[in-house]
Amino acid sequence: MAAEAPIERRIAGKRERVHILTGAVCNNNCIFCMEEDRDGRYVTNSATTDETVRWILDNAGECEEVCFTSGEPTTNKRLPLWVKMAREHGVPTISVMTNGRALSYERYTKMLVAAGMNKFYVSIHGHTKRLHEGLTRTPDSFEQTVAGLDVVTSLKRYGVGLHTSTVVTRRNLPHLGDIYRFLRAHGVDQVVFNVMQANGRADTYFDQLWPTYAEIAAAFRGFLDEQYRVESRVMAFLVDIPLCATEGIPDFNRGYVESYVHFEPDAHALLSPESLDGRRVGRDGELVQIRRSDLDDAERRKRAECSTCRYDAVCEGVWGNYLRRYGWDELVPVQEAPSRPDEEDVQTA
Repeated sequence: MAAEAPIERRIAGKRERVHILTGAVCNNNCIFCMEEDRDGRYVTNSATTDETVRWILDNAGECEEVCFTSGEPTTNKRLPLWVKMAREHGVPTISVMTNGRALSYERYTKMLVAAGMNKFYVSIHGHTKRLHEGLTRTPDSFEQTVAGLDVVTSLKRYGVGLHTSTVVTRRNLPHLGDIYRFLRAHGVDQVVFNVMQANGRADTYFDQLWPTYAEIAAAFRGFLDEQYRVESRVMAFLVDIPLCATEGIPDFNRGYVESYVHFEPDAHALLSPESLDGRRVGRDGELVQIRRSDLDDAERRKRAECSTCRYDAVCEGVWGNYLRRYGWDELVPVQEAPSRPDEEDVQTA
């Protein structure tokens, strides 16, 4: 495998996506969902209108990617129109974060692609019906999501990209290799394994779901060791885990979550009143600008020793809920930075 740029250099140069909240409801019921307050999120997400989308696109500047997300975007009948609006604004990458079930309807997926959608991020959490649906708690969701992957794969001749997101839990951790090979066989370009974010239901069911970072890293490393025996470039990426826990994993396969900005009509539950100053945007100040760091900073922690780690400048810290259960012992600052030549970055989340 070719040498790659150090992971901290790739993170430091990562781009920012613009997220547009579009899914008023989600037709899955995932046990680890970040959005436990579904009634509240319904109000927020369903407030997005044509005018909201138009304002965001008009003020997004020369962004590289607009991603339709939050809830389940395909449940919103306006999605194809909004995709077309993004294309008319000249956005190079127009994407959606989805459970993929609606994509199983070929006519619908072709409509999205014709409107301008050219990248799909599909959530799938197992390689079998039992494993996936045990986590989504939604009958028949596995067959529909897999069918959706197959439809997108059939449209790759139009320049469509297909990534997947698998949230790592105690249940699917022993099956990383099986999941990866299953998804690649269905045409997935990049298989992303996301460590859970410790909020919403992931916190409620923490003790049932969360392996330690050390367990996750060991399982991922073992899977890679096996897979690299038969594949020269493994397109699997481990995301949202402290880098100090993943030493020994090739930097190419250590991913990161892109920065993003989105806009909400009422952000009092997310930001303090003083933080709202200068954040109000929109035609009449009805929207509030929210960045990923706003949602995470209050919940993540660092300790004094972190300042000595080579990754400190790009590390987001550790979830406070995680530390209350597992502590700091497994997280040891890394002192030495290897010298590696540059390689073209691969987006992994």
